[in-house]
Parts: sequence; C-alpha cells; structure tokens
Amino acid sequence: MTQRAKIDTDSSGAAGGGPPVEHRPAGLTSAEVAERVARGEVNDVPVRSSRSAVDIVRANVFTRFNAIIGVLWVIMLFVAPIQDSLFGFVIVANTGIGIIQELRAKKTLDGLAVIGEARPTVRRDGTAAELSTSEIVLGDLIELGPGDKVVVDGVVAEADSLEVDESLLTGEADPVVKKPGDPMMSGSFVVAGGGAFTATKVGREAYAAQLAEEASRFTLVHSELRSGISTILKYVTWMMIPTATGLIISQLVVKDTDLKDSIARTVGGIVPMIPEGLVLLTSVAFAIGVVRLGRKQCLVQELPAIEGLARVDVVCLDKTGTLTEGGMDVTELRPLNGSDEAYVRKVLGALGASDPHPNASLQAIIEAYPDADGWRCTEALPFSSARKYSGATFEEGGSEGGGESSWLLGAPDVLLEAGDPALAETDHLNEQGLRVLLLARTDRAPGAPGAAEAARPAALVVLEQRLRPDASDTLAYFADQHVAAKVISGDNAVSVGAVAGKLDLPGAEHTVDARTLPEDREKMAEVLEENAVFGRVTPQQKRDMVAALQSKGHTVAMTGDGVNDVLALKDADIGVSMGSGSEATRAVAQIVLLNNSFATLPSVVAEGRRVIGNITRVATLFLTKTVYSVLLAVLVVCSQVEYPFLPRHLTLLSTLTIGVPAFFLALAPNKERAKPHFVRRVMRYAIPGGIVAAAATFTTYLLARHHYSGADALGAETSAATLTLFLVSLWVLAIIARPYTWWRLALVATMAGAFLLVLVVPWLQDFFALKLVGTTMPWAAVAIAATGAALLELAWRWVDRRFPA
Repeated sequence: MTQRAKIDTDSSGAAGGGPPVEHRPAGLTSAEVAERVARGEVNDVPVRSSRSAVDIVRANVFTRFNAIIGVLWVIMLFVAPIQDSLFGFVIVANTGIGIIQELRAKKTLDGLAVIGEARPTVRRDGTAAELSTSEIVLGDLIELGPGDKVVVDGVVAEADSLEVDESLLTGEADPVVKKPGDPMMSGSFVVAGGGAFTATKVGREAYAAQLAEEASRFTLVHSELRSGISTILKYVTWMMIPTATGLIISQLVVKDTDLKDSIARTVGGIVPMIPEGLVLLTSVAFAIGVVRLGRKQCLVQELPAIEGLARVDVVCLDKTGTLTEGGMDVTELRPLNGSDEAYVRKVLGALGASDPHPNASLQAIIEAYPDADGWRCTEALPFSSARKYSGATFEEGGSEGGGESSWLLGAPDVLLEAGDPALAETDHLNEQGLRVLLLARTDRAPGAPGAAEAARPAALVVLEQRLRPDASDTLAYFADQHVAAKVISGDNAVSVGAVAGKLDLPGAEHTVDARTLPEDREKMAEVLEENAVFGRVTPQQKRDMVAALQSKGHTVAMTGDGVNDVLALKDADIGVSMGSGSEATRAVAQIVLLNNSFATLPSVVAEGRRVIGNITRVATLFLTKTVYSVLLAVLVVCSQVEYPFLPRHLTLLSTLTIGVPAFFLALAPNKERAKPHFVRRVMRYAIPGGIVAAAATFTTYLLARHHYSGADALGAETSAATLTLFLVSLWVLAIIARPYTWWRLALVATMAGAFLLVLVVPWLQDFFALKLVGTTMPWAAVAIAATGAALLELAWRWVDRRFPA
C-alpha cells in the first residue's frame, strides 16, 4: 500500500484531503442490488460496438440489386440451361463472403470494445470496485476522479473540489463546480477534483445514452466512399429502368425469335448493368481492415475512421502520453530563496497526500516524497489544465514551520512574474527537455482570487519525461507521407520544443507560446501553418486550433489521452485516444489505441489508404462494365437486332476481367494518398472505358452479322463479339492494375490464360457456347480490340490532362 493510500484511509483524517472513510455513504447492499436487477432497473444500454448478426445478414441479403438479380435468376432456372444461371450462384457466394467477413469484423470489434470499455468505480457494501457499465443499477453510488466519464444520470453525493465539463452536452466550455445535491448528466466528464454521485437514471432513460449508442454504433455510412458509391448506384438504377424496358420490348416483342432464347438474351443484357460486387467488395475491404487493425490492438469505434485517417493531412499531437510515456520521474529538487530542503520535501509529500486523484506529475512526486506524517489538509485545490496549478492549505502539526500554510504547485511561468530569476533557471532546464514545476507559498487560500499573484517561490521540482521509443519513427513516417505534425501541449513551450527536437520534428527550434497566439481564427491558422510546436495551450485553445486548421481546408486528426484533449478530439475530423487515457477521451475518439502505442497510427493510415485506393481501382472496373452494358443494350434496341450475349458469356467475362481480379486488387497493399471527389475520379475513367468497349464490341458484332450466315450464325457472331469484349475489358484491367508488380502481371496473364483455355478445350467451348468459326472474323475481332485498347490509352491520358483528380 502506498503512502497516499495509507493517508486516505486514516480514520483520524490527519493528512488526507477528504473526510474519513467511515463517514462516507456505503452505497447499496448486495440485497438491494439483487432487488433492482430483479425489477429490471439496470443500465441495459445495448452493446455499442457493432450491429447484430441479424442486421448484418439483412443488410447483405435484402438489397435492391439482389432482389432484381434474384427474380432474373429464378426466371433463368426455368427457361435456360444451368450455364445461363451461373450469375445467381455467384451472387449467393458473394453475399455469403460479405456476411462472413462482417461477422468476423463484428467479433473483433466486440472483443476489443470489452477491453476498451469504461469501467466506473462503484461503491457497494462500503467497498469500491470497478464494474462494467452494464452492471450499474438504479441507486448505485459511483465514484469519480479526473478524466472519468459520467456514465449515467445522477445527483452528487460527495464533492471534493469537483469540476465537471458538460460542453459535449450543453456547448458551454467552462467547467461547472459541483456540490452535493447538484445534478450530474451522462456524457459529461470530470476535469478536476473528485467525488461520488448516486445514479437516478440508467439505461435508455439516461440523458446521453441514446446519443452515445447511435454515435458509436458499427456503421458504414458517414464516409465519402460509401456515400459516393450510393450516389453511383442511384444513377445506375435510373439508367437501368428505361434501358432494360427497351431491351425487353426489343427482344420479346419486336424480334420474332425463339421465346426462351429471347428471354435468356434479355436477362443477359440486364444482369451486367448491375455493379453488384462493388458494394460487397467495399464492405469486405472495410471489414478486413477492422480485423487487421484489431490484431494490432486498435479499436475502430466508427468504421469510416479508417477511411478518414487516410485523408488526414495534419495530425495534432498532445505531447504527454503521445510522444512521451505516461509516467515521469523526479530527477532533482532545487530549493529557492534559502528554503530548507527537508521542509520542502515534507510540503511536497503533504501535497501528494492531499489529492486523491493525482495526475502523472503529482504521482511522480508522491513516489519520490512519500513522507507527510503529522500534516493535516484543511483545503485542497486540484490541478486544472486551464489554470496550470494545484494547491492546498495545511495544519503543520509538529513541523518546524508550525501553524497553517498554503502552497501552490504548478507551472513556473504561470505562478511567477516575468523577469523572476527562477524563470531563467527554469528555461535552462526546459531547454534540456525536462519538465519543471514550481512549489510556491502563498498568503491566500489556494482557490482564492489572486493566490497565484501572492506566491513566493520555494523550490523547483525537476521531472524527466520518458520519450516513447517509437515516436521518432512515427513522426518520420508522417513526414514521408506529407502529413504535417503539430505538437500541441499545455506544458512549457521551451520544454515541448526540446522534446520535439529530440524526436527530430522539423520546426522544433521555433516553438510558439500559445499565450501569444492571435484570437482571430484566420490569423491563428496562418501561425499554425507556419509553425509545428506549441506550448502552454489551454483546452479551449486546442479546440480553436483544430477549428482554425479546418478553416484552411485541412483534414485534421487529434491524438490525446487526457481530459484537456477531449474538446479538440471531439471537434477534429478524426480523434485518436490512447487506451490508457481517460474515459472521456476514449468515449469521444473514433480510434482507440488499446496498446497505448503511438506507432500503431501508421498502420491505421496505411489501412485507410489501402481501402480507399483499392476501392477506387475496382470501382472503375465495375462501372466500366455497367457503362458498356447499358450502351450495348441501347445500341441493340436502336438497331433492332438480337442481343449478342447469353448470361453465361457475361458471367465468364465478369469473373475473369472483374470479379476475381477485383478481389485481389481490393485487398492488395496500396500506399497512395487518399484523394477527394471519389465519384468524379471513378467516372472519368469508367465512362470513356465503357464507351470504347461498347463501340468495339458492337462493331465486331455488326461485322460478324454480315460475315456469317446459316443456322449457327448467331453463335459464331456471339463468339466473335465476346472475344473483342474480353480483350478490351482485359486491357481495362491491365490499365487499372498499374503500376505493375510481378503479381499484378501474373494476375492479368492468368485471366488471359483462363479465357484461352475456354476457347481451346472442347467441353468448355460447349459449356459456355463459345466457338470461334474460321480465321477472318476472329482476327478481325482481335484487330478491333487492339484498336479499342489504343483508344483506351489515348482517352485515359486525355482524361488525366483534361480532368485532373
């Protein structure tokens, strides 16, 4: 048991900051808890990390396009050979893959959510213990300390300088001082002091429960990628309806041919218009991303955060807990103005004992100076990020000072007047990357107005921060990826600059003291863009700095682990919290690094870039097919000819030029920086690609209709048109696969080899109804395809110049 724990549990109250344990409410008894559980008065908010298995199955099975394809599949099972129904089996397999991958992601998310879940301290039968939020019942007594999130609504029962931030609920930035009897709202968090409150509303009745459940649910919606695909699918649906209607009339009414064959060719024209695998692959890519990051102990609380972090171009880092490890060590004590070192040690020990919820700096002091015997705390002021100091008043029973004294412990440049000799000493230490606190005596109560102005320096406490061994490499990674890193800390600016310098952060030599920052957002943004390291930043300034960077068009990520980071984390495009951080930071962050390793961030960025870059690639493949399918249908309707393909032909082409390649391309490594305007970037390639493919294919088909005659002419015409469409589609794949690696070249070559196999193996020829007749038309088909490939190259290069991404 530590000295602080001994002091806190001393029933005499000789040195502790709060009342004796026996005077505190004991909380509910076990019997009372059992009664409330039986009545259903429990905090039964649903698991927030993922949607249910039923929801996953429903979302993957009951889609608009699955319904269309399902109806067409049933029709084909009755009117055509099984080869023409293969597209239905592909859809079943795709849907199954999507469900399995999302269930894997759900399992990963649920497992990680349990690890990262807030576990409030609940007092029952006079004993405090950490419980899951779902175990809280109505009337429970819940203890609070700095950084703790208020998980249910209640009424304050105990307050020890308790200050609560309700800004996430009310928008009011200033902390609210709470006293016994005051209400507590779920969703708020403690910024200073401590206490306990009694739960008055639990479960869905709690103020923020519904909001938190909705905000944190496993979701694939609020992202440019998903909304872009939804936009594309909406336009595809609009194109499909009139085109499919015209095709049905053309093939079934106008053309006087065999009914079953006409139905088969009509279905063959409609099915490829649907980019059914695009949504699947996006879901699979996101789900696999969750699983991959989960293995690295990274909890993605909102799925689009994977995509969002890949778009980030500025990352704001809190120094403490991000660049440095949470713990600190006292390396030196420098008495000032003739103070007795032994007496100063006793003061520091008493200050440590006076705070039941010490921060990292005070914890280091507690470990270094545990002696506080004989001192009694009569008033305590907990540390606040806004004021930059803490304090206490003691009755010094038995000490050489005797009587009563008040002390402040905090930032030297806040407690001392400019020009004080101690500041020069502090600056020298800060330049070495050391953290320095000033112990000062004051004639006023610590919380009284002007207490800091009346402070007289007694000693400097020098602390050494432990740099994270992986921080330098992580900063180097961001620099290499052209992501600007901004260190934003509440510590002394010189000290922050020294730490950043040790990590080789560019711009560390020009540290800015945030107290000199302009309040105007535009001017602040200019200073932020020109500099990289900022010290003495208040919590509200962190929030303002994030907003200023966003006003310049930057996508901002914010990392942090303390309550002073919560407002900025919430406002940033992507909030990243350490797993060891406060409950409040974990609650508002989209990404929680459960292993507390800053080095995990590059993995998240890389995963996001992989997802976005690869989905952009494969979306081009799918939509090129949609464009040429619609255009072919229009050309067939206008020309009043039979549709050239049966479903089996387009199933083969889709599998070899889109389905199989897209699966590999969607999951491949991709370090390309994410770019905005997803829809425009995809369609600028898909439209010219689809036009060229449709024109080349229809040209071959018309030539074949003039070249062939007789009973089997349609089969020969279809084979020639299929050859052209495959070769043009293969070239689209070859362009999409760039830049080439050995496996990409192997992928394209394998798809070409598989099609060649179908053309030369007799039973495959029969199965897919593909047989090239003669030599003139097949070679003409190859020539037309080669011309189409050349046009593709020219068209896409023109698009790159005319419509740059």
